[in-house]
Formats: sequence, C-alpha cells, structure tokens
Amino acid sequence: MLVDGKWQENWQPVQAKDAQGGFVRQQSSFRNWITPDGASGFKAEAGRYHLYVALICPWASRTLIARKIKGLESAISVSVVEPTLTDQGWRFGSYPGSTPDHLHGATYMHELYTRADPHVSGRATVPVLWDKQTDTLVNNESADILRMLNSGFGNLASGPDLYPEALRAEIDALNDAIYPALNNGVYRAGFATTQTAYEAAFADVFACLDSLEARLSDNRPYLHGAALTETDIRAFVTLIRFDAAYHGLFKTNLKRIADYPHLQAYMLRVLAVPGVRETVNIDHIKRGYYSIKTLNPVGLVPVGPALDWNT
Repeated sequence: MLVDGKWQENWQPVQAKDAQGGFVRQQSSFRNWITPDGASGFKAEAGRYHLYVALICPWASRTLIARKIKGLESAISVSVVEPTLTDQGWRFGSYPGSTPDHLHGATYMHELYTRADPHVSGRATVPVLWDKQTDTLVNNESADILRMLNSGFGNLASGPDLYPEALRAEIDALNDAIYPALNNGVYRAGFATTQTAYEAAFADVFACLDSLEARLSDNRPYLHGAALTETDIRAFVTLIRFDAAYHGLFKTNLKRIADYPHLQAYMLRVLAVPGVRETVNIDHIKRGYYSIKTLNPVGLVPVGPALDWNT
C-alpha cells in the first residue's frame, strides 16, 4: 500500500483484520462527484473523463458494464491494467486484453494515486474515474461511479435508468444485503485467517445465494422484476466469477452457480444484455485471481472448469 505517497513493501491482499481474523476491506478515499451542471466541481462533458479498470476485478467491471449500457463509450475513454497482480499491485502492460496507461504512461496504478495526491495513504485500487481537464482522480468507489454513470452524465447518457426512483428503497435494501454476504463475502471467505472467520463468511455466501435463488424462482427476469437495475449489475459481477475462481481458490465450494437453476439462468440473461459479455474476460479473471501468492504460491492457473457460457 501507499503510506504518505510512498509504496511500502510487496502487495498483500489482506491489509486489515477484525478481532476474529476476518478480512476487512479498505474504504475508498476519493469520493468526488460528476454532475450534468458541474455544481459539484466536475461537469459532465464528452471526452473529459477516463476510466481505469481491471477485467479481473468485479468492482471495476460494474463500471464497465454501466458505461456500455448507458451508451457512454464514446464519452469516457478507458485503460485496462494487466490481470496479474505484481509486488507493486496493478500494472499496465501488453498482456492480451490490457492496455497502456493512455493518459500518463504510468507503469503502476499507484503512480496515478500519488499524481492526484503526493501524500496519499492506502491501497491503489480500481476502478478509478479520472478528470483529464484538472488532471486528478475524481472517484475510486465503484458504487459511486456506477451511480454517476447512470445519472451524472445527463444527456450524454442513454439506455435504461438503473436506479429508478420508484425502486430506490428496494434497490438500496437488496444492495445492502448482497454486498456483505456475497460481493464481499467471497473475499471474506478467501482471505480469512481463522477457521471461525472463514466458516462465518462461507455461511453468509451460501445463505445469500439460496435467498437469491428463491427470489428468482417466480421466473422474474431480474432481481427487481421486469427491468434491469444496478442491483443486477452488482450481483452479476460476482456470479460470473464464482465457478471459475471463487468456488475453488476462495474455498466457497458447497455449490457452484451452475447448481442453482434459477441463478444460472438469471446470470446468462444478464450476460446476454447487449454490451455485457464484452466486459467479461475469463482469461483475465482466472489468471488474475490465481496470481495472488498468498492463496496460490506457485502461480499455477487451472485449465478448467468447463463453463457452458464461455464461448
């Protein structure tokens, strides 16, 4: 991580633990907002903003999906880091599907954090939304960026409203249930340092999957009914990685998503939404997760599993 703008030691997935040895995720440190009128200090303008992402990362993939669905591809440019996590964290390079840093020619993601704040402390995470005009980091919280892409770009955006006013209370409630139990639950299981913490996270993951399976059993197309919302994006990015990475490497191996008929069908429906499949790179997902040395010291990437959607 960065401490007062200086990179400290080799990258580690666990930066903090609770009293039971459970994984504690760092809070995002840049939380500015883009608005259509610029009253926030950051005005929505075509070509002004740049998105930094990793295709392995579910949090970053939320923002890539929203950029596609909201028709903002021409308005917001993108750089993609390599999938393999290095001793200095995310790196730009030439691995297939990755890109250089198109704005600054940086080698590592942490260089952009210190460019924005020479004394920043914390982890250099993705996604990052960057302002080309003021040459600074606007926001590194995926939930914020997802909302901004939905409503912060005004007439530059199109597509469905992912956070409709009539569903906001229901969306917020389900987001709040899914995040700790599933989205972050798989990480809590994978990075647990005690049996107690692991088993608690494991139980949360499968209780949440069971609940979502029951919710979808009435054959509703999406989690809140007929319309795709941000909750579907937030759930999908975890589900699509589950059988390929979390089930084995993170030891959440009671069931696969393929063993849940309604969840599997739902995941494939979201995958079929125009633009979504383009954000899913199974090679980056497997190569990235299996590069985490604390979980896979020798770095072997499994050939399987066979995934019937991976065509």
